[in-house]
Amino acid sequence: MEQANSIIGRGGSRQAAIPLSRPCNADVILCLNVISLPRHAELWLPGYVRNRIANWARPHPSRVWVAIADHWEPYWNRPSDDVARERAEAWHKTWPEIASRFCDSAGKPPQYTFYYPQEEYRPDILDMLADLTRRRVADVEVHIHHDREGRQNFIDRMSSFIETLSVRHGLLRQASGRTVFGFIHGNWALANSLPGGHWCGLNDEITLLRDLGCYADFTMPSGNSPSQSRMVNSIYWVTDDPLRPRSYDRGVPVRPGVAAAGDLLMITGPFGIRWTERLVPRMETGELAHQDLPTPYRVRRWLELAPRIGNNIFIKLYTHGAKEVNYQALFGGGLARLFELMEQSCRRYGHELHYVSTWEMRQAVDAAATRAA
Repeated sequence: MEQANSIIGRGGSRQAAIPLSRPCNADVILCLNVISLPRHAELWLPGYVRNRIANWARPHPSRVWVAIADHWEPYWNRPSDDVARERAEAWHKTWPEIASRFCDSAGKPPQYTFYYPQEEYRPDILDMLADLTRRRVADVEVHIHHDREGRQNFIDRMSSFIETLSVRHGLLRQASGRTVFGFIHGNWALANSLPGGHWCGLNDEITLLRDLGCYADFTMPSGNSPSQSRMVNSIYWVTDDPLRPRSYDRGVPVRPGVAAAGDLLMITGPFGIRWTERLVPRMETGELAHQDLPTPYRVRRWLELAPRIGNNIFIKLYTHGAKEVNYQALFGGGLARLFELMEQSCRRYGHELHYVSTWEMRQAVDAAATRAA
């Protein structure tokens, strides 16, 4: 018999009613009793339940692709130029040492993608990151914070930055005769998704990104932010409605043998509920932070939640790695623990493990989409 469970959010507001037609695991039931969920659960909860049900029928995965997309902001908290440079020097020195100790199923070291903010551009810092790309352990893509400055201002800032990264620093790459880039929006405000248009202001941002050469957006998930997409744990094509915000809320999932259809590809990270490690369930968004480092349970959860195409799992993790409190925890064992656990888990379950940049993840998505189902 079908029944509906009401989910109560913070402040006692009723967030959603979920029809349950048969017994299922904790992800789908969420609890037979009412539990408290984070804010804005009405956005992501229906899609989350649909995704968890759909995963039951999917084939056993055999390949796992892992990328780290860092919202890397050397001028976080407005430091001096010397402090910002020290942050870059720490990564330039320590990341290659960590990467050299691990390898995937093909013998390739872990990759790290620095999403560098346009408004924090400094040539000497970008030169250090460019050196890491030449050493084949890192990549650099585009991050930006903006706040309702207008359409042409966004186009001018992005175009100039893309050209600078490509021409001055030898970064980004060419595809179909143009420079292309991956993108993460500052403050999670992609496509004018925050209330009042804060930290964006462009309903047609999806179209602008497409026209500027964006190969995929990696902003989501944004967790308990009101910008969180209604589509979760999915890699999907979105078609822009330039008159309305949040065009990424709906889209066409990438499937093997199905042609691409849309303006921009969204590659999202693992998103869901964590049921263990604390008395109260909490949200999993794939963040690596000093207060939330990798554990065996989190790695298993990423494998369960992350988007799938055919027998491929795509795990996009993120962090804010320029903050001292984060990179000290990551360098002090957090990153090593991540790679140790990923390699152990993939061996245990018989998966091929592949460490990739976000550009390489896009290539793997394309390859998975062309394979027979």
